[in-house]
Amino acid sequence: MHENLSQRRGTTRRTVLAAGLSVGAATVLLSASPGALASPAATVTGQLPGADWFANPPRSVRPKFRWWWPDGLVDADEITREIDQIADAGFGGVEIAAVHHSVKDKSVLDTARHGWGSRPWRDGVEAALRRAARRGVTVDLTLGPSWPVAVPGLTPDDEQAAQELMYGRVAVTPGATYEGPVPPPAHAPAPGVTRQRLLAVQAARVDTANSTRKETGLDPASVRDLTATVTDGKLTWTAPSDGDWVLLAYWQRGSGQQPESGPHSAPAAYVVDHLSPTGTDAVTRYWERELLTPALRQLLRAAGGAFFEDSVELETDGLNWTPGLPEAFEKRTGRPLPPYLPVLVLDNSNQVFAFEAQLTRQIRKDFWDTVSDLFNRHHLRALRDWSHSLGMSLRSQPYGLQTDAIASAAVLDIPEGESLGFKNLDDYRCLAGGRDMAGNTVLSCEAGAYNGSAYSTTWDRFLRTMGGAYAAGVNQTVVHGFSYATVPGVAWPGFAAFSPYNGASGYGESWGPRQPTWDHMPDIAGYLGRVHRVLQTGTVRADVAVFRQTGYSATGIGASWFTSTGIPLGWTHQFLSGPLLDLPSATVARGRLAPDGPAYQALFVETDFFYGSTPTLTIDDARKILALAEAGLPVVMLGAFDEALTPGVPAAGDTDRLRAIVARLLALPHVEHITDKTAVGDALARLGIVPDVRYATASTLLNAHRATPEADFYYFCNGKHAETVKPPVAAIDHDVTLRRTNGGATVPYLLDPWTGEAVRIARYTRDGDDFTVRVALQPGQAAIVALGRPGLFGDRHGNRPYAVSTDAERLLFTGRGLTLRATTAGTYTTRLSQGRTVTTTVPAVPEPITPTRWELEAEDWRPGSTATRTERTRRTLTLDTLLPWSRIPELADSAGVGRYRTTVHLPSGWDASHGALLELGQVSDTCRVTVNGTPMPPVDRIHPVVDLGPALRRGTNVIEVEVATPLINRLRVAQPAVFGAVARQDHGLVGPVRLVPYREAVVS
Repeated sequence: MHENLSQRRGTTRRTVLAAGLSVGAATVLLSASPGALASPAATVTGQLPGADWFANPPRSVRPKFRWWWPDGLVDADEITREIDQIADAGFGGVEIAAVHHSVKDKSVLDTARHGWGSRPWRDGVEAALRRAARRGVTVDLTLGPSWPVAVPGLTPDDEQAAQELMYGRVAVTPGATYEGPVPPPAHAPAPGVTRQRLLAVQAARVDTANSTRKETGLDPASVRDLTATVTDGKLTWTAPSDGDWVLLAYWQRGSGQQPESGPHSAPAAYVVDHLSPTGTDAVTRYWERELLTPALRQLLRAAGGAFFEDSVELETDGLNWTPGLPEAFEKRTGRPLPPYLPVLVLDNSNQVFAFEAQLTRQIRKDFWDTVSDLFNRHHLRALRDWSHSLGMSLRSQPYGLQTDAIASAAVLDIPEGESLGFKNLDDYRCLAGGRDMAGNTVLSCEAGAYNGSAYSTTWDRFLRTMGGAYAAGVNQTVVHGFSYATVPGVAWPGFAAFSPYNGASGYGESWGPRQPTWDHMPDIAGYLGRVHRVLQTGTVRADVAVFRQTGYSATGIGASWFTSTGIPLGWTHQFLSGPLLDLPSATVARGRLAPDGPAYQALFVETDFFYGSTPTLTIDDARKILALAEAGLPVVMLGAFDEALTPGVPAAGDTDRLRAIVARLLALPHVEHITDKTAVGDALARLGIVPDVRYATASTLLNAHRATPEADFYYFCNGKHAETVKPPVAAIDHDVTLRRTNGGATVPYLLDPWTGEAVRIARYTRDGDDFTVRVALQPGQAAIVALGRPGLFGDRHGNRPYAVSTDAERLLFTGRGLTLRATTAGTYTTRLSQGRTVTTTVPAVPEPITPTRWELEAEDWRPGSTATRTERTRRTLTLDTLLPWSRIPELADSAGVGRYRTTVHLPSGWDASHGALLELGQVSDTCRVTVNGTPMPPVDRIHPVVDLGPALRRGTNVIEVEVATPLINRLRVAQPAVFGAVARQDHGLVGPVRLVPYREAVVS
């Protein structure tokens, strides 16, 4: 039904275009660079893609839902029904996840018979895969119940289970003798942990000069190993008289961690060791032996979906550990690990001891680099290769530990970030660097979870969040989320994975047919799919690669100059870490790093924010950067790199060797060495580097660039670096200069992601490969421009002359040629690309109309006879003033769908040269507009202005605005114990609503 409706609307849009009316109401001109696509069918090739390439994105690039199941307490018929609901709404995939934080009494889930991995769970998965195959929907599966990855039947004492290293300490005064048991662990083991092994016992002298506010200082030279003196768990040791001492014991044991909000299975599942081959083997063996029936194997291979792992939230009182760590550390560094353990142990995530500051940083860097290697090799790479053996890919959120998430993103088929946990856009740019250097296409995002916002999340909030994320490299959206219909004891409107949450409203919207906005979802899904279509096309182009000595993500730490100053001027950047410089793409040609994409123009290296902002480089990384620079890559070094240090503990002579390499690097003519971050822009200018997108003055405009041989695609969003940044973003309206990367005959196109239309831009200037267009966007609004060859999108305007300047409000190409649009009468002057200047006269235009009377049919949604049944009560009201429902007494606690109707009268002289924009003002949440019974194209949720075009006629016109609200105002009174503390929200059509007529005239 929705697909037919989409086709019908497409016909309407084509009619509007043929009549010569404008596409959408945003004055935005954007050019985009080609990018890589998720499916070959989506790629722009030598053939004209035509209008459908953009207007009707395939399922493969459409948004997905995180689909929450109450473990295996599901019904195959309901699973089939929900797949149909998701497909009918225009979405392209689901991720099946066993999550039920809202269920307080877990016994109702009957994990003994209906747990994760049970026969009913497998039957549900098979039902989902079969129906999804018929509907063209992809199905992804989480690797275990909830998160982190866990295996049923594993015990905390098993070697495959997650491990921790817990310390014990006893103070010993100068010259005193300690005789007694080995210092016991500072914290008791978790429930279910019955064994712990003593790894080592040490003594160390306290050195207050090394103490910090939270850490006890120790003298590293004093650390001595007493392990061999332990007998039957007891120790006798006399401290030297040269100061206070501590005895330290290190206990290795299982962490006892279970997946979130369990139990999910019977027997219970325990989290696996993410740093060892045995932990990963426990996961794959369980799937192979217990879950992958022949039928399921066949369905998974045919589906070609992905296994998914959520963020790596390994929780322990001590230090995350694996038995192979000492050996791996010594192999990596050439030094034994035990002497460094004092400054590594943790107490509830807090460091306990410290050596001298620089040495402590170096030790910790070496340790976490070792952990990162183990995680990427034994966990991510092993799971990825196993997934491939089943015809699946691996999607994962590779952060949570202090590991190199940038390198992890290069290992994964699909790295994923999250809008809830990421602090700003640079967190996405870290993962994007790994993705693009590895030559992969998709950066996914777990999107739209907001604390305390269940049943009150609006789609405009969602879109404002994602607008900036797309500019930072995201090009797949996994919406958080869609809940299975019900579980025993659940209240209306049915099961929601995260609401109630600890008795309150919770987080993570539960989208679906139980939401009033659901009938409008094809508009949202179409918009997101078109954005994904463009941003998965061709290859990424980013201006600068920022080198990170420490590749953490989800930290909010950006690049000093680029984040604060460069981005507002149009610069784009991504982050690289050392392992990415070993990839095959890490070559230089034509002065660019990774010339086939992302084609960085320069490498920017600054001090390490995570380790005291010291100017560090490993010797290997310094050599790689030197080789890139000698191959012609411009490099900017910010910091005292003439006094560079190794990030880890140096071997004898390492510092001198490093500085000799850096000295050769700094001596190269295209390497700029600066010590003040304000000088970065000047350094880039001296190197002759300019961004692909340029603004004359600082702007809140964000951009992403992808390139194909046929076109450059530029995505723009008027956004901000982080949602918490204040003051709020203002509207923008300024020139933007874009670069065409592949040359040849080129014209700019505006691609409207809401309507799917692609039209040639009528006003711009060109200087060689640089095109300057005007961009006007409201806060949070997005637009796309393509610079491509004439006729690329099937238009008929080819190489017709265009305008380089005009005093008219707007110029556009229509079926009649270059056309001027104005809302006031007058004579307008236009300068054409051929050099001629022409005048165009527009006769009288009717004044704007503000409707003064509205008929509102309000469909109020209320709890029905069951938890999933909704009663709809209809009220008809006459409004002389538009108000939010919360201020209309009859609707104050209502939620649902409102249909607003008004009548406007247009003069007898109204003809085909006339049109009008309908400005809706404030409207919440989603809406659709109908004029005289004709559906209009989808409404831009961020800037709700609709071109009514030829749907209007002389005389009487009936305009209907259908508005769907969130459920929160009804839930406040339906479930006051959970939602009563939430204030009433202002939803509905609030306006002010205006109909603004215009006239069009051909520019001769």
